[in-house]
Amino acid sequence: MAYIAYHFHWSIDDILDMEHEERHTWLREIARINREINEARQR
Repeated sequence: MAYIAYHFHWSIDDILDMEHEERHTWLREIARINREINEARQR
């Protein structure tokens, strides 16, 4: 949860209100964004 809160600046309460699968979806999205940023830096 801290990973999501850190990246999107959402409150812990908002994150806890999500279903597990929705949190998991956001984790995948953060990972995708981070990969794109890292790949762009390597170019």
